[in-house]
Amino acid sequence: MDFKMRVSEFRKLTLKSLGTFFNPRCVIRNPQALRSLSPPQQGLLLILAFFIFLLLYGRFDHFPSPPVSTERFHEVVVEVSGEVPHPGIHLFKNRPSLKEALEKAGGIREVDPVPQSLSSEELETGTRIVIARENPDEIKVKSGRMEAKKLLVFSIPLDLNRASLEDLCLIPGIGDALAKEIIACREKRGAFRSIRELKEVKGMGHKKWERVHPHVTVKPGGE
Repeated sequence: MDFKMRVSEFRKLTLKSLGTFFNPRCVIRNPQALRSLSPPQQGLLLILAFFIFLLLYGRFDHFPSPPVSTERFHEVVVEVSGEVPHPGIHLFKNRPSLKEALEKAGGIREVDPVPQSLSSEELETGTRIVIARENPDEIKVKSGRMEAKKLLVFSIPLDLNRASLEDLCLIPGIGDALAKEIIACREKRGAFRSIRELKEVKGMGHKKWERVHPHVTVKPGGE
């Protein structure tokens, strides 16, 4: 008999707590309503809220996550200018041949198709191709590097042994004074053999080195 009364009291307590929980004046909307509950009711309400949280967490936490691709895509940047229909900077997934770069730029004006005799050597990122027409029957293909400001826009490091004073000043953290020190150090050495040698330049502290070194390289034989 005593057990039945306790069960009955527990049911009443649960129903009253649920009624309070789902009531428009529940503690979620009116925190002062919590004072009207007895300590056992408050405890039961917190337990119910905890179990509801677990149910919702379990429901939304087990959705399969989309597969994460481990493939990293590094775009190859090539600039094509001169006698082409679409001059400008073109992006490639892999290093293109000269023929592929010209085809991306629309080919050579008044020459269709792009000659098969063009070099099949792959172009490295940052290459600039200039198509020049010397006369109606002669076309010259010149290859070089893109301007420093364009290289830096695409996070392509500058060669320490080729960069001019103006080029070096474009690198974050390098001003005119430090650029002159780098040029002087390069002339004294003959050439930089490693970007780590940049640490020996006057004015190149550790913090500045950390900021500068991602934007520079040494070719050939660089790091």
